[in-house]
Amino acid sequence: MTTNAAWGGDQLDLEAYLARIGYEGDRRPTLETLRALHAAHLSSIGFENLEIVVGRPVLLDLESLQAKMVEQGRGGYCYEQNLLYAAALDRLGFRISGLCARTRMGERRIRPATHALLKVGLDGEDWITDVGFGAEGLLEPLPLRDGVESHQGEWTFGLVHEKGTETAPEAWVLRTRHADDWFDLYAFGTERRFPVDYAVFNHYISTHPRSPFTGQMVVQRPSRDLRRTLIGREYAVTRPDGTREAREVSPQDLPDLLATEFGITLSAADAQAVVTFHER
Repeated sequence: MTTNAAWGGDQLDLEAYLARIGYEGDRRPTLETLRALHAAHLSSIGFENLEIVVGRPVLLDLESLQAKMVEQGRGGYCYEQNLLYAAALDRLGFRISGLCARTRMGERRIRPATHALLKVGLDGEDWITDVGFGAEGLLEPLPLRDGVESHQGEWTFGLVHEKGTETAPEAWVLRTRHADDWFDLYAFGTERRFPVDYAVFNHYISTHPRSPFTGQMVVQRPSRDLRRTLIGREYAVTRPDGTREAREVSPQDLPDLLATEFGITLSAADAQAVVTFHER
């Protein structure tokens, strides 16, 4: 099968990746396969920025991504997750494009376009698929259609198309329904992006002091009925009705929590580095 060199599908150990996410289904490039792969990846590989916490650079070459997330049982953030996922989709014959989004999280101010997501063309229609947004991210692909709504587990997602203005670009906006109203997650355009673009954005996100990932641990995991987050030492669970339970976790208990609630396996050295970081 022909692959796109930009996404590295020919370099992927596909069998190891599919085993890591527990996928044993159909491998034909269909919508059903895309949905199943999206769900399997999300349920198996947690969102985390722990490379930054333990003092290592975030590497985006496919060999490093496989070593970390497939072989070592770790997770990653958007560039890592979606680049690994893109390589698998590419290897399986899907027609994919990279996109970039401006995170909103309920705000309308213009942030830099630093979030990576993917677009897949299937049977004449485009779908967005994103396994790297964390707790409030999509659980399944979503058709790129204005006004579409999708019920995924206990959550509802939607897409709207916004016209550009003098102060804001034209954009598609991914939303999720909170207990009181729609909540904007991110806004994205349709300009094609490539791994080399993500390498530049990744440098900013992983090193700049104003990045949300450089001063604290950020670990998240969505599921069909709960959204789990660990920001610093605060562990929280949010339910579809808007109720939220939070507690502070001692530094010594963080490695076990990462394993049990987020499926993230740390080496002994990394576990100690996480503890030490949070004892400061």
